[in-house]
Amino acid sequence: MKLNKTLLSVATAASVLALVVPSVAEDVTIGFIGGFTGPIESLTPPIFAGAELAVKEVNEQGGILGGQLTLVSADGACDATTAAAAADKVINSDNATAIVGALCTGETIGAFNGSGLSGNVVFISPASSAPTLTTLDDNDLVYRTTPSDALQGVKMASLLLEKGIDDIAITYVNNDYGKGLADALSAAYTAGGGTVAASVAHEDGKADYRAELGNLTASQNLVILAYANSSGNTILRQAVESGNFTAYIGGDGMVGDDLLKGIDAASVEGMVATRAGAPEGTATDLYTKLATDAGNDPNSTYAPQAYDAAFLLALAIEKNGSGSRDGLSAALREVASAPGEKILPGEWSKAVELIKAGTDIDYEGAGGALDFDAAGDVDGIIVQLDVEGGKFVEKGPIN
Repeated sequence: MKLNKTLLSVATAASVLALVVPSVAEDVTIGFIGGFTGPIESLTPPIFAGAELAVKEVNEQGGILGGQLTLVSADGACDATTAAAAADKVINSDNATAIVGALCTGETIGAFNGSGLSGNVVFISPASSAPTLTTLDDNDLVYRTTPSDALQGVKMASLLLEKGIDDIAITYVNNDYGKGLADALSAAYTAGGGTVAASVAHEDGKADYRAELGNLTASQNLVILAYANSSGNTILRQAVESGNFTAYIGGDGMVGDDLLKGIDAASVEGMVATRAGAPEGTATDLYTKLATDAGNDPNSTYAPQAYDAAFLLALAIEKNGSGSRDGLSAALREVASAPGEKILPGEWSKAVELIKAGTDIDYEGAGGALDFDAAGDVDGIIVQLDVEGGKFVEKGPIN
């Protein structure tokens, strides 16, 4: 009898300990793939810094799954083949649960098809904007926090027509991004009554685009859909030197300080560009403060969208309850969409408490609401930027 009581006491104590001992902490790794070299090399570091900021906040506010969140990076060079090798490293060697990236659309597709699909890895790109990503056969694994160029093309057309520009010449980098944006712009611009006097594809990375520019002189209003660190800079510089154009327009890939290197700032004063932006509101204000306090430029191209991508992945992993890739896509859709209590940038500890309590959450990001549609796309806003005094200045949303 005494022995039985002793055994009962031991069993009871063990049960109590089982209730109070927390589950084993789990460290988690996510990856970042982007063009640290190549045609967008000046745009990539601020985008990466946006993702780093989200990871830093997660760790400073208690970590993920009781452990630490680590961000590993690899250079995709804005190239499908290079990105496939980068994805192999991050996914198969670093064992990343999910990926922020890639940035260029072809880079994202190359990375995902290389190791993402076979590895059942969720990708969230903060910058891949080409419409081709919408129709990618991805098993519901590829998302983006920036709107498609189907929207950017429409907004750019609206802006140009509103400015009284009734004819344009377009040159675009010959890839998914350039062709997708050029097609969207051309369709919307002509539907609005504008004339596309010429549209010429160009290959990236050449030293001389004078032949292409010679085929674009039917209009003095030159639209360049390319990359700041590569063909965008070269074409803009040689167009200015030619004296054949009076107005210059660029897409989001052109919005970087390096675009104007070697170009007399006065000659491109008033140049217009478009890119994804953020609506006014508490979420944007919170991100702006967080980024500024961290020493980041809150207005860097696609940095807010990278912050959102990393923060969303962390929320989805916490919701999923482990660092496993299985079930992560479904968890991502749950934390990104209504119904649920709103979670804003920086509110990691609040989100964790709600998730542990079984309460639905709905993240509203630095770049706006992130209600993914069936293809993993989001709505958004497109903003206008003008070159003033040798740098791009954001002017506000395009109606």
